[in-house]
Amino acid sequence: MQYVFLDGARILSNHDLHAVFADGLALEEYYGRNLDALHDVLTDRTEPLGIVIVNEALLREHLGRRANGFFRLLRDLRAENVVRVTVVAPDEAET
Repeated sequence: MQYVFLDGARILSNHDLHAVFADGLALEEYYGRNLDALHDVLTDRTEPLGIVIVNEALLREHLGRRANGFFRLLRDLRAENVVRVTVVAPDEAET
């Protein structure tokens, strides 16, 4: 399984969030860098994507109002078995 690691301490904006997905999944330049494009990319995959989130509270804070849409997308994709999401407490990530 392929994984993307989202660290809320390092993702400071919506642009940063999509850059992590674009880099982690080696997406083409035409990736739209929005939630609709992310949905399309993830649902086109043949196997689920593992998403590991560290510092979730910071991620939510940095994404601001866009956090609700992003986490709603993750919840929906998880229900469809498109992604597997693991949230790791910061102290667990450092060990």
